[in-house]
Amino acid sequence: MRSVILSIVLVVPFFGVQAQSRPASDPPAIALAAQSIAAVAGSSNLSDVTLTGNAKLNMQESGTFKLSALGSGESRIDLVLPGGTTTVIRDVRSKAPHGEWKAPNNRSGTLSSHNCLTDAAWFIPALGSLAAAPNVVLTYVGKEVRKGVEVQHLHSYVYEAGQGSVPGMKELSGMDFYLDAATLLPVATTFNAHPDHDALTNLLVEIDFTDYQRMNGVLVPKHIQRYQQGALILDLIVTGASFNSGLQPALFAIN
Repeated sequence: MRSVILSIVLVVPFFGVQAQSRPASDPPAIALAAQSIAAVAGSSNLSDVTLTGNAKLNMQESGTFKLSALGSGESRIDLVLPGGTTTVIRDVRSKAPHGEWKAPNNRSGTLSSHNCLTDAAWFIPALGSLAAAPNVVLTYVGKEVRKGVEVQHLHSYVYEAGQGSVPGMKELSGMDFYLDAATLLPVATTFNAHPDHDALTNLLVEIDFTDYQRMNGVLVPKHIQRYQQGALILDLIVTGASFNSGLQPALFAIN
């Protein structure tokens, strides 16, 4: 179960750090990120999102899912599988990033801090680092071809003044975003997860977004796949989506 939990850990930017001396983001990166969010959300200013649908875990267990996130950085994933419900929550209403997981048969645990520095809303980049929170630095890598599709490649990381409280903050928080060069819709995101007690070992995570369709005024990828070390861990088919529904912080509270 620990490997399953690791595969679906939700991690978020550290919004509590100071950004007074952070390096400047690249203007091209900021412009592309803003255009990407506009392509997804249109004229809407997204404050929260809920996605529901069908899930397959490790290509073995099938069930349903509910993914929720706030624009302020909180997120929650609920996977309902034959063996019970697994929940992972990220809450940023404290001075340090933190989270917890709960699994069937009263199993639970906390998330390691080094797995709590990338985006919580990995399932909708428009609510993550692309929104350019004050302590996020965005850089433009360039135009590339990825899996036969021409993309614009952006990189992000969290800057903490002094970089002292979390060693390797830049590396641990690093994320790469690949935007379709024609539409600027996100087609993939990559970042590293890590074993609970080893922040130096990288486990490459890739999120692929395909089959965008408009749902309640927002373009939503109907198919979201999460890979870890090249293996498909979580396969999601989105059947429902709601936005700006007034999700309350209590939904993301950690006991």
